Amino acid sequence: MGARRFDDPGGVLLGWERMDLFTRGSPLRNARFVAGLTQEELAVRVGASRQTISSLERGASLPSVGLALALARAVDCTVEELFASVERR
Repeated sequence: MGARRFDDPGGVLLGWERMDLFTRGSPLRNARFVAGLTQEELAVRVGASRQTISSLERGASLPSVGLALALARAVDCTVEELFASVERR
């Protein structure tokens, strides 16, 4: 049985493997993971599509101010924690 996808909080990764994935991911992905949400669940909470959440996590797009605030509230972080260091790719 291999490692499950990073966005699956029920994954089988243990110890340093999980921490390594956690520290390498985007701040939004990490916060979503800690909140125990899938991309789909987060999207529903903030009124966006799963594809939008995926795009934001990859750094392919940036959110509107309203969406950034909704995302921060949904994962119990500040907007700065989620997007301050994001660079467009």
